[in-house]
Amino acid sequence: MRKQSRPSETGPAAALRPSPALRPGRSLAPDLSRGFMLLFIALVNAQFFLTHSDTVRGLADQLLLLVQGTLVNGRAIPLFSLLFGYGTVWIMRRVIDSGGGWVHARVVLRRRGFWMLVIGLLHGVLLLPVDIIGAYGLGLLLFVGFLRVRDSVTLWSAAAFALASAVLTTALSLADASSSAPGAEESAAAAPSLVETGFLAASSERFAEWTLYTPVTLLLVVMPPMLLGMWAGRRGILERPREHRTLLVRVAVIGLGVAVLAGLPDALVTAQFLAEPGQVALMSLWIVHDLAGWAGGPGWAALLALAAMRLTERAARRAGAPGTGGAGISPETAPLGPVTTAIAAVGERSMSCYLAQALVFTLVFAPYGLGLGATVSASAAALVAVLTWLLTMVLADVSRRFGLRGPAEVVLRKLTYARTRLPSSPDRRG
Repeated sequence: MRKQSRPSETGPAAALRPSPALRPGRSLAPDLSRGFMLLFIALVNAQFFLTHSDTVRGLADQLLLLVQGTLVNGRAIPLFSLLFGYGTVWIMRRVIDSGGGWVHARVVLRRRGFWMLVIGLLHGVLLLPVDIIGAYGLGLLLFVGFLRVRDSVTLWSAAAFALASAVLTTALSLADASSSAPGAEESAAAAPSLVETGFLAASSERFAEWTLYTPVTLLLVVMPPMLLGMWAGRRGILERPREHRTLLVRVAVIGLGVAVLAGLPDALVTAQFLAEPGQVALMSLWIVHDLAGWAGGPGWAALLALAAMRLTERAARRAGAPGTGGAGISPETAPLGPVTTAIAAVGERSMSCYLAQALVFTLVFAPYGLGLGATVSASAAALVAVLTWLLTMVLADVSRRFGLRGPAEVVLRKLTYARTRLPSSPDRRG
């Protein structure tokens, strides 16, 4: 039976009232983390589109690359992978809470993985070959069974994937560095498709690149933090940060500390504060920098979970202050500030915002777009990235105010739950 509205909640004013900052059942920490980290993804991908070597033209470029090298590059994808693993636990719980069993959950998750792989393929071929959506989809298709194993198996498997990745990456990178001819010219473009002047030729090149990058990214980058996210999801660490405050503080300090210290040498060289060493030494710095991202990703997740805890508690105190009419309000339902709400709205629509970023960057940087990837500096590319992220934040918040989900999330949800029949319909927030 539909609940009757109070008189003050009807009429035109009610129709224009913004929807809540968080829909019922959502936790701030994962959405805040995804929304904030999409800024980092934008910074990384904008730099990826640059196809020339003259990107450092002043102190602003140097400082940008130094900060980005220690805190952003190689740190955002591990965080997203952790949150993705965390989210799979949520989906499994929702299916089971709706009357399904493990078989139903496995079907839903694998169907979701298949369609994410398809979306990732389209994204990779049309816009950006270093797509992450397809890698997550492939991970669900191949490794959904990890949701059923013991915690010890999950953690040991994450460690095994990390060790195998470290060994393989080190061996291949050092072998490539040793075999490179002295003085050989290398293209500044990160991928051959970036310098193709025609869209069709670039799409053909991107298909080959995506086919290679997707499984490599899954096995060498995504799997360790994804499994760690599954373990954290079983414990509800991000939903209940106060219960796990000590753990989160330790992970934030140690994880980000390792990321900064291990990434600093490579960042100093990239930012041209230090002279470039020999090829083998340079490759070694890069390997250490990227491997430290597995510490930086959880470190950022822990820091943002602690920030979400403080923000919700502060909002609850403000709402419960004398004269506000909010006495006894819980942190989960307290009204958040406009900036926090907008960033969380981006996180809730992260796939749509991620795809929108790639579309903007293609239009701005690609040779068949404005072609700025061949001319602009690192700081100019970063400016485009920040403005793009701000644009998605505005659009996501407008969607939230009108109670709309992201278009990519709507499509994926419909495809995922198609033909799924459970005793009670699952809350399809994932």
